[in-house]
Amino acid sequence: MSALVYLDYAATTPVDPRVAEAMSRHLTLDGIFANPASRSHMLGWQAEQAVEGARRQVADAIGADPREIVWTSGATEADNLALTGLLRGCRARGRHLVTSIVEHKAVVDTATALEAEGFEVTWLTPGRDGRVTPEQLREALRPDTVLVSLMAVNNELGCMHDLAALAEVAHAGGAAFHVDAAQAVGRIPLDVERLGIDLLSLSGHKAYGPKGIGALYVRRHPDIRVEALIHGGGHERGMRSGTLPTHQIVGMGEAIALTTAEGEADQARITGLRDRLLAGLADLDGIHRNTDLAVSVPNILNLAFEGVDGESLLMALRDIALSTGSACNSASVEPSYVLKGIGVPRSLALASLRFSFGRFTTEADIDQALASLHHALTGLRR
Repeated sequence: MSALVYLDYAATTPVDPRVAEAMSRHLTLDGIFANPASRSHMLGWQAEQAVEGARRQVADAIGADPREIVWTSGATEADNLALTGLLRGCRARGRHLVTSIVEHKAVVDTATALEAEGFEVTWLTPGRDGRVTPEQLREALRPDTVLVSLMAVNNELGCMHDLAALAEVAHAGGAAFHVDAAQAVGRIPLDVERLGIDLLSLSGHKAYGPKGIGALYVRRHPDIRVEALIHGGGHERGMRSGTLPTHQIVGMGEAIALTTAEGEADQARITGLRDRLLAGLADLDGIHRNTDLAVSVPNILNLAFEGVDGESLLMALRDIALSTGSACNSASVEPSYVLKGIGVPRSLALASLRFSFGRFTTEADIDQALASLHHALTGLRR
């Protein structure tokens, strides 16, 4: 039996050993384990210092001020806080949100919940490449538009939005601009000032850090008012109460710093791995690329395999860890809403798999995946 090859990095990344080592120093009695809000003794001060050091690491990675970083339990909570918190906090200015039909469920479901609250949402349909254009956004804006929310990198397709151009349109229309950047750290340059981003959601476990920790960048500006969703203690500038998990925060800070520093080299190597996979599939018929390589990061590749069912193909690839789309929807037998949203025919959407590569993927992994794919496709198509 071959070793299991992990090609599902877009669902989650393994924690980098350097990150795990840093976290281990903040767990036990002989480490820095205290509550960072305990300011009456040295151990609490040390924990607070560790938290603030990590806050600076995250801020530096995106060109922000550390005071603009709010810790959350993950990017899902950060998205909820950005959308619900800002729309509630700015309801006197307007009640209109603009987003797209292919955003992560953390945005899609939050926007749907806001509609039930009486807010209005304009749902944009992207092009075949998965991207919303500045012209589409301009046409969707209204005088009462408070927020635009569009992701940096799509988690199923890998396509990148032109964030600077979209931010310019949003601001010209008087709206704030939120970006879900969970898949973007270390994959594309992120500078909130240069790009004009007002709120930005981050995840620890998409960047070789731990699960259960994330952050929301909130621009310090009078027009950006975010109402808290979680109450009890007034932590995080009153936007997110709760005892801070020092070890997870330290892990996320270290992970984001490493991924930012090493991202360019990682992505160059991963481009070679993706191209190796595509070259190895060139002799097979009926393979369609749902990912537009010209506008996408190299670590996510979505392919449709004509004539087979995606779930059956997954079952046949027992030595390869893959997915048919977002991990949030992996229990569903319906085709990916993202693929449907960009116009992929139902038959091909049901025959699609997402390959995602990462820091620890090797050429041997790609070769094993190719061998398994050839064997499985030949058998299923026969």
